[in-house]
Amino acid sequence: MKAKHQRLTLALLAVAAIIGAALLALSALKDQAAFFYAPGDVADKPLPLGKAVRLGGMVEKGSLVRAKDGVSIAFKVTDGKNVVPVRFRGVTPDLFREGSGVVAEGRFQPDGSFTADNLLAKHDERYMPPQMAGKMHKSESLEP
Repeated sequence: MKAKHQRLTLALLAVAAIIGAALLALSALKDQAAFFYAPGDVADKPLPLGKAVRLGGMVEKGSLVRAKDGVSIAFKVTDGKNVVPVRFRGVTPDLFREGSGVVAEGRFQPDGSFTADNLLAKHDERYMPPQMAGKMHKSESLEP
């Protein structure tokens, strides 16, 4: 076999190996991908039952109900127009409260409710942990 043919064969094998690795990576990530929905998106489209998705919006004021077991909660997520009821069992993030932003990871149920496996509380860019709030000082040398 000529050297020219050997290089061509080696290049084709390398391309095939790269394509194979990319296909393996995509098939592995397919199960990990979670789509993001707002309550308004759910009202317009059929519910994606059985798929892991994320539901984002604001926790509606007055909707948070804690169960007697201490770990189960029910609340409603709203985008200002539409509302989706959510159930969660577990420890909530410290920043989770009524009127704050939330991203719930879980699955839609046939009745239109959402069962969350994980909650992520959203905060603005000015967030500061309570332990640090009193320890920071303003610099007088810099002008705003």
